[in-house]
Amino acid sequence: MEKSTITLTRKIQLLINVPPNEKKEIWEKLYRYQNRCFRAANLIVSHLYVQEMIKDFFYFTEEIQYKLADATKDQMGIFTRSKTNTTARMIFDRFKGEIPTDILGSLNNTIQSVFSKNKADYWQGLKSLRNFKKDIPIPLPVKCISKMKYDTENKAFCFNMFAIPVKTYLGRDYTDKRLIMERLLRGEIKLCTSQIQLKDGKIYWLAAFEFEKEQHLLKPEIIAEASLSLEHPIVAKIGNVRINIGSKEEFLYRRLAIQARQKRMQSGVAYARCGKGVKRKQKALYKTENLESRYVNHRLHVYSRKLIDFCIKQQAGTLILKNQEDKIGIAKEQEFVLRNWSYYQLQTKIKYKAEKAGIELIIG
Repeated sequence: MEKSTITLTRKIQLLINVPPNEKKEIWEKLYRYQNRCFRAANLIVSHLYVQEMIKDFFYFTEEIQYKLADATKDQMGIFTRSKTNTTARMIFDRFKGEIPTDILGSLNNTIQSVFSKNKADYWQGLKSLRNFKKDIPIPLPVKCISKMKYDTENKAFCFNMFAIPVKTYLGRDYTDKRLIMERLLRGEIKLCTSQIQLKDGKIYWLAAFEFEKEQHLLKPEIIAEASLSLEHPIVAKIGNVRINIGSKEEFLYRRLAIQARQKRMQSGVAYARCGKGVKRKQKALYKTENLESRYVNHRLHVYSRKLIDFCIKQQAGTLILKNQEDKIGIAKEQEFVLRNWSYYQLQTKIKYKAEKAGIELIIG
C-alpha cells in the first residue's frame, strides 16, 4: 500500500541562545560531538564490511556454515548479540562519556540502513565503502529536542537540543519555513530524526518533517508528458494542451551573464584597493558568493512548481519525463550543456514535488 505521507527536509539556521561568556564552551561541545560522529561513522562502516566479507577474508571452506546473528537465538549465529547491536556496542564502549548515546544510536541505525541497500554493489566491486569526512552532520533524534516554543520577545522559535538552548534565525523568509514551524507547534505535522550541520562558524538544522500528501482530484488515466530541452527548460503536454516553461533567454543567458561577471571580478581583484589584506581586495567577490547557484536553485524550483501545478490543473495523475537517458547522455558529451543546464537537479525537484502532490512519476 502506498504511503500517505512524505518526508521533506528544510535547512534552518540556529543561534546559540546563551550569554556570550558561555558560548565558547558550547561550541567546543558541538565540535567534539562532530569529531566523535566522524570517527564512529568510519568505524561502523568498516566493521559492517568485515562482517559481511568474513568468509572471503578468512577463506573458509564451503562446508563451514554461519550466520551473522546472535548465537543465543540462532544456532548458526556467530555473534554474542544481535547484528545491529554489535556496532552499536562497539562505539558506545569507545566513546562513552564523550557524546550522548542517543546520537551514536541514531548514527548507527542510519549507516546500517544505507549499508544494507548498497552491500550487493560492495560484493561485486561496483562501489567502494563510503569515507566519512570531518564535517559530517550530527544526528539529532527527536528525543534530544525539548521545550520548543515561539518566543515573542526574540521573534524566533526556541528549543533545547542536547540541553543547549537555541533559537531559529529565519531572516527574510521567502520560503515556507516559518509556516512549517508554526504547524509543528500546533501538532499538524511530525518532526523526524534530523541533523545538525556546523559550517563556516554557523549552525544549521537540517530538519526533517513528515507531511501528509496533498489531496487533489487526479485521474491516473490522464497522462502528462514532459521533456527537458535546450530551448525551454521544460516542455509539457497533456492531450491537446501544451505549455513551455521558461526559456533559454531567461535561464541560460542570465546564468552565463553571472559567470562572466564573476570572471571580470576575479581578474580585477589584483587591481583593487588594498588596506586590510585579502579580505579588502576580495570584498566584491564576497558580496556575490554563490550567486549563480542561488539563482539556478530558485529558477529550477519555479519551473518544477509550474509543471506540477499544470498537471494538477489538468487532473493528470501520471507524469512521464521522456527521453531523459538520451538527454543526460548528450549533456555528458557536451561540456557546455553539462555545465550550464542542470538536468539532474531539475529532475530531482520535479520528483519530490510530484510525490508530494500524489502524482506518479515515470522517467523514460
